[in-house]
Amino acid sequence: MPKIALVDDDQNILTSVAMALEAEGFAVEKFTDGASALAALSKNPVDLGVFDIKMPRMDGMELLRRLRQDQDFPVIFLTSKEDEIDEVLGLKMGADDYIRKPFSQRLLIERIRAVLRRAEAAQIPADGSAQEDAFMLRGKLRLDAVRHLCEWDQHPVNLTVTEFLILQALAQRPGHVKSREQLMDMAYSDDVYVDDRTIDSHIKRLRKKFRAVDDSFKNIETLYGVGYRYTEN
Repeated sequence: MPKIALVDDDQNILTSVAMALEAEGFAVEKFTDGASALAALSKNPVDLGVFDIKMPRMDGMELLRRLRQDQDFPVIFLTSKEDEIDEVLGLKMGADDYIRKPFSQRLLIERIRAVLRRAEAAQIPADGSAQEDAFMLRGKLRLDAVRHLCEWDQHPVNLTVTEFLILQALAQRPGHVKSREQLMDMAYSDDVYVDDRTIDSHIKRLRKKFRAVDDSFKNIETLYGVGYRYTEN
């Protein structure tokens, strides 16, 4: 039974969405603000978080920023229709998806399932092969899809599920260009719509994380108007 953390200061949303999720077989932990959610989730992580962006005491983006220091469970943001800039910032900070208010409960449930499927895909080899076949070594890069671990020059790099899948897709064939559309297909299921800007935000986030452990990191290259490629050097 996947456990979902639902964080929103709107009591009506908390109650109705929690009931819908529980009816679909999810366990739900509810929080009315980011501060109380941070205290609980830092000690007891969940399988996925659904965070409202605008909340008292601590907003959703600050909650995500603090959790990302030692937690990597996937997160979906709830955002107002007008807050397009918040969506971009949220993705740059490591959110896995977002959904705009007002939303249908069915759409949210399908988004949750899609992100959880991506989390499972990052942990289990697609062909069911032995665990050792899930390792990928590309120069200083080491990826372990079974344990969802990434290392650069023996230093750990904490990635979200989507970031891991995008990097994995790029590193499978170093030197070969992947278009944004191909990366979207790799990282997102068919029932989730994303645009080019979403992939660009994930790439920027990946580079930032690698440069935090190696400021000379330049292995994810942009080919303007074409896509991205991973290079070994």
